[in-house]
Amino acid sequence: MFVEEPIPVNRTGSRAIQQNLFSLLQSCNCIKNINQIHNQVIVNGFSQKSFLVVKLLSFYVASDHLVLAQRIFQNIQFPSTTIWNQMIRCYVRRGEPQKSVQTYNEMVAAGCEPDGFTYSFVLSVCARSRLLREGEQVHAKVLANGYCSNVFVRTNLVNLYAINGYDGIEYAHQVFDEMGERNVVTWNSMLSGYIRHGDVDGARRIFDEMPERNIVSWTTMIAGCAQHGKCRQGLSLFNEIRRAGVGLDQVALLSALSACAELGDLRLGKWIHSYVEQRMHRGKQPIPVSLNNALLHMYASCGVIEEASKVFREMEQRNTVSWTTMIAGFAKQGFAREALTTFHWMQSLGSNEVRPDEITFIGVLSACSHAGLVDEGRQIFNHMNLCWGIKPRIEHYCCMVDLLSRAGFLDEAHNLIQSMPMKPNDAIWGALLGGCRIHKSSDLTSHVAQKLEVECDPDRAAGYLVLLSNIYATDRRWLDVSQVREKMVELGVRKPPGRSWVQINGVLHDFIAGDSTHKHASSIYNMLGRLTRQISWEGHQSDISETYKDVVN
Repeated sequence: MFVEEPIPVNRTGSRAIQQNLFSLLQSCNCIKNINQIHNQVIVNGFSQKSFLVVKLLSFYVASDHLVLAQRIFQNIQFPSTTIWNQMIRCYVRRGEPQKSVQTYNEMVAAGCEPDGFTYSFVLSVCARSRLLREGEQVHAKVLANGYCSNVFVRTNLVNLYAINGYDGIEYAHQVFDEMGERNVVTWNSMLSGYIRHGDVDGARRIFDEMPERNIVSWTTMIAGCAQHGKCRQGLSLFNEIRRAGVGLDQVALLSALSACAELGDLRLGKWIHSYVEQRMHRGKQPIPVSLNNALLHMYASCGVIEEASKVFREMEQRNTVSWTTMIAGFAKQGFAREALTTFHWMQSLGSNEVRPDEITFIGVLSACSHAGLVDEGRQIFNHMNLCWGIKPRIEHYCCMVDLLSRAGFLDEAHNLIQSMPMKPNDAIWGALLGGCRIHKSSDLTSHVAQKLEVECDPDRAAGYLVLLSNIYATDRRWLDVSQVREKMVELGVRKPPGRSWVQINGVLHDFIAGDSTHKHASSIYNMLGRLTRQISWEGHQSDISETYKDVVN
């Protein structure tokens, strides 16, 4: 079927040869054959025939032979609108958004009339590459040339302003409201815009108004809820889509697993795990690394570290996120030695297979800190830059200060703070202050207090100030206690109450310290009283050093 020799041009007319070449181009899917057909186009003098050139360009652009596409374009004397469109797409594929916009401007300067596809391509490029000024200029051309009613052009305008608008989502909504016709992609663009601006409630209003939803609509809403702290709402939507029988895509599953991890919803997390395994088994496909990583994170966050470890061991492929998630999971659940063993296993594979990153080292140093593994922590901290070329960030310094402070090496921790290449933040001073409380260092406490007074962010000051007040109270420094409490009143800060939740029979129950509004509050406090009395009878003494007595209301 494909051309192995030059087409005998003398046997038939020019039109027949062109039709023959066009037919070959339509059925061709091999670069070798397309090159042969391209040669015949040139040999037979058809290199300026737009319908043949468009087919050639389309193939080269779609198959990422972009240099060949450029060569063809450069030899065309009068490119048609469709040919210009192909070149705009070509530069998008090459990751050169500015060049795409430049090609559009050259098209306009050459007197070639853009069409709806042109405007859709260019506006899409401007939206994704955050080229708002260029997008606004294209918008002006859209208005001038009468493409306002084109639903695809309008949808890309909505997307442009939803992503890049100076006034948030308002101007995108104005373009949206002016549309006479909308499709599900238009609605999804508005939905994504609200999520991108952190307005989950506004996104939910759009979602509820949608006349038609597809999997992208559901996934965008679920992911948005998970990303912006509305995990319960996200899981409620996930259960809705599950009951509706809509096919779940990977993004929806990842978002739901993230919400399960945040809320400790082990039951739903296990259901998703089972669903993923069944679906992949039917398709005879391995579970994607990203889904395995999300399962790891979910099980570790729910405290089922054995199941997380099982998922990790059975993974066919692991990336840096996989190793880091497992290490952090072990560290969070108090398995410091297992975290270090996993880290050393990761290192033994060599840098060509997998490399630890900044987050990996935070997980390992946290494990050392909570287990008091000072020597191991020092060694790992020093090897970050020496062996892996990773310069410690403030989070790594905070882990080391916490490790040294907990272990009683207060002077070493203080010296490390003073040697930091960046300015210490309130978390650094708070870690040192925690060590001062444990080891009753009054002199260093006063120094840290002065630093916190200058460095501490008022929005996060409550915890540190309460800790400082308790240290002073333990030392009976009542004047200092009074001054700290006055500072809290001056800043208008209060320590947020402790909060926890537990899942019983598939239902999540919230508990807040000091809460009397819970419907089972009476039973809860009765049980706490019984536990406290039993603890006392068995000779245990409660540690209430962290309690902030006489809290300012």
